Amino acid sequence: MAKSAISLIQKKENRVSMLFAAPQFILYFLFVLLPFVLSIPVAFTDYVNFTDPKAEFVGFDNFVRIFTSPALAKWIWPTVGRTVIFMLGNYLTVFLFGMTFALMMYELTRKIQKGFFVIIYLPYIISGLGVGMFIELLFARDSGSLNLLFQMLGLIDAPINLKTAGNSLVALTLFVGWRYAGYNMAIFLSGLLTIPATTIDAAKIDGANYLQRLLHIYFPQMVPSLSIATISCLVGSFAIFDEPVGFGALYGNDHARMYAITLFRMGSGTNGALSEAVASSIVVFAPLIVIALLLFRWQKRHQNY
Repeated sequence: MAKSAISLIQKKENRVSMLFAAPQFILYFLFVLLPFVLSIPVAFTDYVNFTDPKAEFVGFDNFVRIFTSPALAKWIWPTVGRTVIFMLGNYLTVFLFGMTFALMMYELTRKIQKGFFVIIYLPYIISGLGVGMFIELLFARDSGSLNLLFQMLGLIDAPINLKTAGNSLVALTLFVGWRYAGYNMAIFLSGLLTIPATTIDAAKIDGANYLQRLLHIYFPQMVPSLSIATISCLVGSFAIFDEPVGFGALYGNDHARMYAITLFRMGSGTNGALSEAVASSIVVFAPLIVIALLLFRWQKRHQNY
């Protein structure tokens, strides 16, 4: 009888959880999954843009051109390499900012937690495009407030130029890491909160220091959170759009141009064609899907309860 009652309670909780998740899933399906699935046939045609009245079936020609056309290769692959470098830096900031803030949040008292969470999560709510443009203004070579301040303090000899290859990548990586710190903190914090308090208390009684608790208790039981954060970073790095635009990726700063910007310009007919853009997205995102599936498999194998 007790088991039956628990089963009914669990089913009720599952229905409530599904009800709360339904709006997010519906929006994700309508604006992400469905458009992607419907766009796949376009990769096998010669569509130039969305207003192209004529289109013919060309088979795998678009995929072949991605690897053989010098013009397309010169346009696509440099941005893929730049995005991979950004992804590696972004992955470091996921743990540098997200994990650090999550551990701080976990150790803080409840009275401080709420205010701290709002402060760290607030940048995620602000428009990435707007903040990116604001940062570019702060570092303007002649009139940027931070450039002038750093020069006045003697920290730099010449203004920092965000439109160089190295500075663009470093600034963009740090900016995105700061903006998504609250998002990643929430992911890691959810994993920390699933760890039984009795397990941590037992480790403390046995004399385990904080580093030992991290390596042998916290991290092994946070495998789902680590997997989700990794997948989110991989996919998000290749889908990043607003922040590079704020750094001038569409108007003069080619060093901030990431892969999503390239697909946008190809799809709009500025460089390449819509069909080539869809084919390029499939070529790059197919391996990411495989990596995500492998990570889920790794999660199931190493997950501890």
